[in-house]
Amino acid sequence: MTAEEKNALARFLDCAADYLKDGYNRPRGSYAFENDTKPDNTAPPPLIDAPSASLPSSSLPLAYQIDEDDDTLEAAEPEAVLSAGYALPEAATLSELAALVSNCSACPLAPTRKHTVPGEGAERPLVLVIGEGPGADEDATGRPFVGNAGQLLDKMLASIGLSRTENCYIANIVKCRPPGNRDPQPDEIAACLPFLHQQIKLLRPKTILCAGRVAAQALLNTSRGITALRGAFTEYTPAGDAEKPIPVLCTYHPSALLHSESYKRPAWEDLKLLKARLEERE
Repeated sequence: MTAEEKNALARFLDCAADYLKDGYNRPRGSYAFENDTKPDNTAPPPLIDAPSASLPSSSLPLAYQIDEDDDTLEAAEPEAVLSAGYALPEAATLSELAALVSNCSACPLAPTRKHTVPGEGAERPLVLVIGEGPGADEDATGRPFVGNAGQLLDKMLASIGLSRTENCYIANIVKCRPPGNRDPQPDEIAACLPFLHQQIKLLRPKTILCAGRVAAQALLNTSRGITALRGAFTEYTPAGDAEKPIPVLCTYHPSALLHSESYKRPAWEDLKLLKARLEERE
């Protein structure tokens, strides 16, 4: 919003406040722009243009929604926002959630997508695998992990008795492809995380496997690198269910293994650790 637009909005709000108070419009000094040399001393502080850069997720403003019962405004956390001014509805099924994903336009990824990629797999999985976002093949098909990295992921899971069709569910942090396969931006992650949190709630996986740095950092809300995070289990606590934390294991993204042989051995150690934990829980 430009300074001029902000000033116009300020004038309107002042007029509305006067009307609601007693019906009389009170005179006010002129509203100062950022480059005014002699602003009126009675005017409000200058309004400046908003910065064009995206805000980090921690700085995103609260959205508000109308409660139909008492017509009051209720604040919603940034990650609960589906699009400007609306909170993400609670989905009862994975199909309902996929429909919400397909209609989402909460971030800049929506206009550039061909298909949304909500996820696929078993509805009560042993393992929920989380990647960072769809690539070109996933955007074209609407399915997660179907390119070269996805084929390698299927082989990795099969090596420890897992399958995306039988006992795993595959999803991503963001459900639309970032252009050029770049990392998703903080505001894009913040807009999409509510979908993932609802997926976890509906799926109730026994264990979560985060594939790559972006997925691990977003889910666990950490800035630690993937090398520091992998090799040991941590926990994810679903909202409203603090008594049932889910074990989380982080490992290298399959695409990293395709580009560097050095990641294959530690990734295999992570898979063995995951298999041991699943056997332990059973």
